[in-house]
Order: sequence, then C-alpha cells, then structure tokens
Amino acid sequence: MSAAPVKIVLLYQSLLGIYGDHGNAVVLTKRLKWRGIDAELISVDPGDPVPADGAVYLLGGGEDTAQITAVNQLRADGALFSALDDGAVLFAVCAGYQICGHSFTIGARDEVIEGLGVLDVETRRGPERAVGESLSRWTRPDGATSLITGFENHGGWTTLGSDATPLAAVEKGWGNGDSTTEGAVKGRVIGAYPHGPILARNPELADHLLEQALGRSLDPLDLPEIEALRTRRVSAVREGRP
Repeated sequence: MSAAPVKIVLLYQSLLGIYGDHGNAVVLTKRLKWRGIDAELISVDPGDPVPADGAVYLLGGGEDTAQITAVNQLRADGALFSALDDGAVLFAVCAGYQICGHSFTIGARDEVIEGLGVLDVETRRGPERAVGESLSRWTRPDGATSLITGFENHGGWTTLGSDATPLAAVEKGWGNGDSTTEGAVKGRVIGAYPHGPILARNPELADHLLEQALGRSLDPLDLPEIEALRTRRVSAVREGRP
C-alpha cells in the first residue's frame, strides 16, 4: 500500500500572495516529486476550511487589510493551531511572518492588531521602509552555514522575544529592521522577510523545511543549473548589481 501524499498547504493566496510567494509551495512540491515522493499541493481560499493534516503550511506577503482578514479567519478556523500541535511545519514570509507574532501594526495611526501568537515576535512600523536585495547567513541544524538570498519590501520592523531565535545573520539588507538579524524561529514555525520566492532562491532552506516535516534526511538533488543561478544571484547582491 503506497504512502499518503505529503500535503503542502498554501494558505490564503488571494490575501497573502501579491509578491509571488505561492512559488514557495511549488518549490516544495517539486523537490519532493523530483525525489520520487508523492506530494499534493493544497491551496486554501479565505472561507474554506484549513486541512489539519498538512505537512507544511505556507503564508506569504500582503497588505494591511489582508493581514487582518487572514488573522481573523485562521484564528476562527483553528486547524492551523491543531496541525502545529501535531508537528506540522509553518513557513511564513513578510506579512505572513508578521501575523505569526503576538502583534503587529497597520495604517498611518499604527493600530496594534493581535497576531496568531505562534512566534515570539512583535512588529511595529519602522522609521524607513526596507526595500532591496538581501543576503544573510543561516546556520543550519548540523552547524554548517548557508547563504539566504531574497528581495525584501516591508515597512514593519520586528523585535524578537526570548522564546524566538533569529533565522539568520544579515550580511546585506535590513532583515528584521536592525540590519543584524533576519527572521525568527520557534520550534517548527519559521518566519522570514525575503521574497524571490525565497525557497526557489535557497534550495537548502526548502529541503530543511521538508526534512523537518518528514522527520528524516533527504537525498541531495543534482541540479547544477539551479546552483549556477544561485551563485550569480549571490555575487550580484554582494556587488550591488541588479
């Protein structure tokens, strides 16, 4: 009897999908299938029930009103919280990252909105908008390091609490706003600011999410064209080229 497909759940693309972050779901699904692992991409629209048996859940970037709607609907649905309790992985980018924290602000009057509370972070409007190519250094669980490249575009600056650790150390860009740390991690919940989509640019990070979800190591993929593109992208960021 064949194993059930690994479910990659893309949450609220119509609300939090304006920067192409749906590509992260495609990358995860493809990297499983390239290894001969059956995978299913499930896209959940606002108002639809969220499946509680996903392996990886994904949130992307969006605007203020979309953030509020996403928070309210995810909280009312409740299945995401159940899935995380059961060991699922949540990867959230930009606005999706912000709503995973305890609170974030919106609008010119900086109205404070309660977040999902699955990451120990708080986000407030920063003194300037963070826009541009970014590069940070991620220390993987095995102690090796890997560069994370992407494009950031966010007005919120995020502060980490004691129950969260940075995903990476910034080499170029704003990251969480301090130009020192990028993203946050708490258990199997990971937030980060870069788009790109980030998992297309950073295959080692994509495989890390999959390995966390599956509870085992994955065989490496020999895709030299992807590595060549990644090398050129890292060089361009370091040299200040578009």
